[in-house]
Amino acid sequence: MAKEGSGGSGRTGATGRWRATLTRTLAAGLKDRSQLVEMLSQAHQRGVLDAEAFAMLEGVLAVADQQVRDIMIPRAQMACLRREDPIARILAAVVESGHSRFPVLDGDRDDVAGILLAKDLLRLYAGASPAKFDMREYLRPAVFVPESKRLNVLLKEFRVNRNHMAIVIDEYSGVAGLVTIEDVIEQIVGDIDDEFDIEDDQNIRREGERQFSVRGSTRIDEFNQYFHAELPDGEFDTVAGLVMKQLGRMPRRGESVTLGPFEFRVMRTDRRRIDSLRVSIPPQFHATAPPE
Repeated sequence: MAKEGSGGSGRTGATGRWRATLTRTLAAGLKDRSQLVEMLSQAHQRGVLDAEAFAMLEGVLAVADQQVRDIMIPRAQMACLRREDPIARILAAVVESGHSRFPVLDGDRDDVAGILLAKDLLRLYAGASPAKFDMREYLRPAVFVPESKRLNVLLKEFRVNRNHMAIVIDEYSGVAGLVTIEDVIEQIVGDIDDEFDIEDDQNIRREGERQFSVRGSTRIDEFNQYFHAELPDGEFDTVAGLVMKQLGRMPRRGESVTLGPFEFRVMRTDRRRIDSLRVSIPPQFHATAPPE
C-alpha cells in the first residue's frame, strides 16, 4: 500500500529536501546577502517560488541598497503650484495633471511652502466661495528628505508618519525632486497603473501637439508606422530596447535621449524595465492615429 501523501513524490520530495536545506542554512546563519539571493533563485528554479513572488523578494532586497536619488521625480518634471496662483489656475493645473498631491512654491523653486491635496479643494464646492480662497487654509506641511536616504528607511518613515510624498533636497538644500510612497512600493511589486496611465489597448497616446506617451514595450515597427519614422528595428524589437542601448544602461526617471529626430524622456521605470516614455516630435513629422 502506498504511504499517505506519497503521490507526486518526485517533485515534492525534492522540494522538501530543498526546504530542509534552507532551514539548516538559515539556522546556521547566512554569510552575506548574495547567498540569500542565490538560495531564493534556487527556490524559484525548483518551483517553490513563482516568478512574481521571486521578483517581489528581489525587490525587497534591492530597496535596501537603493537611494532616493535612484527613483525620484527630477525637479524639472515636478508638477508644482505657486502660492499666489488664483484658484482658477490651480484648478486647471490639478485637472490637467491628474495628480493628487502638489508641492506649493512660495517664491522660487527652492522655497516649498507646503503640499496641497487635490481632495481638499472639494471644499470649494461644498459651500465655500472660490472668491474667498486662501491657500494658507489648505496647505499641509512638506516633508523633506536627502537624496542619499535609503528607500527601506524612507518607506518605514512614510508608513509611521502616514505621509505619501516627500520633497528631495540636494547637498546644498536645494530642491532636487520629489518621491512618493507609490514610487517606493513600485520598486517591490512593479508598476501600479492608475487611470492616468496609458490604456492597456493603447501603446501610443497623444498628449499635446507634438508630445506623446509611448509604452516602452511598443514595437519599433508600430512606432515607425505611427510616426512615419525609420528607427532601426534590426537589433531590438521595442522602443525601450533602443533607449537602453543609447544610454548603455537602465535609465532613471526623467532622463532623455535623442534618436533620430525624436526626443525620448523616461517617465516610468523600475529596476527591470522602462514602462513609459514621453516622445517629442519635430514639427515636420505628422503622427497617424491607428485605425479604429
